[in-house]
Amino acid sequence: MSRNTYVSRQISPPSQPKNDWKNLISSNIWLHLSYSVLTTLLCLGLTARAKAAIRPNVELKVGILQRFGDEPTDKLNLQATPGDRLILKFKTGERQQTLQASSAKLEVVMQTLPLPAVEERVVLSTHRSFETAENSAEQWRKKGIEAEIAQPERWQVWAKRKVYNTPLLRRLLLRSLQAKGNKTAYVDTQILQQIPQTSLVVNGYRYSRNELDITTSKNLIRLSEGNKRDVLYAGGLHLQPNAYGTYTLVNNVPLETYLRGVVPHEIGANAPYAAVEAQAIIARTYALRNLRRFALDGYELCADTHCQVYRGLSGTVQNADRAIAATRGQVLTYQNELVDALYSSTTGGITATFSDIWNGADRAYLQPVVDAAGNVWNLDRQTLADEKNFQRFISLRQGFNETGWGMFRWRKASSMEQISKDLQHYLEVNKNPIAFKKIQQLQVVERSPSGRILKLAVQTDRGIFVLEKDEVRNAFSAPRSTLFYLEPLNKGKMLWGYAFVGGGLGHGVGLSQTGSQRLAQLGWSSSRILNFYYPTTQIKPLSDQITFWSQPLTTSQK
Repeated sequence: MSRNTYVSRQISPPSQPKNDWKNLISSNIWLHLSYSVLTTLLCLGLTARAKAAIRPNVELKVGILQRFGDEPTDKLNLQATPGDRLILKFKTGERQQTLQASSAKLEVVMQTLPLPAVEERVVLSTHRSFETAENSAEQWRKKGIEAEIAQPERWQVWAKRKVYNTPLLRRLLLRSLQAKGNKTAYVDTQILQQIPQTSLVVNGYRYSRNELDITTSKNLIRLSEGNKRDVLYAGGLHLQPNAYGTYTLVNNVPLETYLRGVVPHEIGANAPYAAVEAQAIIARTYALRNLRRFALDGYELCADTHCQVYRGLSGTVQNADRAIAATRGQVLTYQNELVDALYSSTTGGITATFSDIWNGADRAYLQPVVDAAGNVWNLDRQTLADEKNFQRFISLRQGFNETGWGMFRWRKASSMEQISKDLQHYLEVNKNPIAFKKIQQLQVVERSPSGRILKLAVQTDRGIFVLEKDEVRNAFSAPRSTLFYLEPLNKGKMLWGYAFVGGGLGHGVGLSQTGSQRLAQLGWSSSRILNFYYPTTQIKPLSDQITFWSQPLTTSQK
């Protein structure tokens, strides 16, 4: 894969017809287009449009409500700001209709089908994170199976529906996989008696439409959903169908405005200024590198912790706005490519490598870093892959950047009954065929040099199976990260359960949000903070020389 892989951005105005060839070129399936091919296209007259793709205020597509219609009672209220009006556009047959109103409602009407409909897909694998799902999809493609990444609830890899588009093809594929020993793939079949239909209520009239554009002259729209949310969004909104039989409401928002709804909610409204600047740069980098996440459904980012928390213009603060403006267009790079800008709440005293948590190639700039401004632990001499070293490390509480934070160190006891329930639920959600009645023992089998659990053995009445990496945190409710050890708890001579003793909150890869705040308090600049957590990286302004994303090379490919 060329290091000059370029990610195309949205560069077509909404008024372009859907069959316009330029609009097709600008879609997000252009993830692997080489820069040389891009240059040729620019010579054909796309120069101005491509330059728009790298401007700091490029427009993003953020799914702010991903599953509208999951519940038949779903309702949304849309309102223009005082003195403005909503502009609502949708198609009636071949004709586009435009309505204006100060407010409108979106409701769900369950439509009964004349005959039951069958909807199905081949689920190849299920994962906790996009990162592992993306690696899994690549492995399936190497085996000759076209795959796509979905997120009906958890992340899944599907056999590409346009290829495996008949019941016979789907079952032939499944039979082939089972013959090769695969026990995790399955055909997900749903018999639909009803489907949700969106209904627009405006000016006393009701319109049933599957797609809808919502804009205002001031580019401000207030969205409320009962007691769940009341948020002011900048930019426009677009309602569109998704791959799960429901609808997604997408906010088309400029990048720098998007950051105003991310930075204060990620780092905190009262964080020290240098930490906020660091968060602004890393949040901008993360957004631009991750535009491919929801390619299946025609948008780019979500608004929750599967991406970055985004709350529109609700909760904006002057400190964050100042940091966003001061770093406008600045991104973090490695060898002229946007870094994989991963960050978490609390590392527990040491950052993790990419492969400590997810499957896939490591990134040179994501390495174990002892999260302390001073000399607390010599990782070269005392690797945390050793269980005794690890337990000594977790017993340390002073001298770290995160000392004093609630999730820096924790201990959570869990009974064998609860552990069994957690694991059974995990296996059920993941369609895992392993069945058991009793867990007899848990044992850490392998740790990484950063101390993260790579393999945890579960001994049951039906034999031993192994959980790996982020599966461990997903399988049990007690641990807050994979940075923990197990302490057996006995009642009499019986094993009652385990205490999960560890540190950190989240995956622990890259920047620690709590640690960055301590470093800022010590007088560190945003650039120094970022270089601490992402060694050998550079802050650069956005330009057409920077690659957004390219498929990381495995060791065998380098």
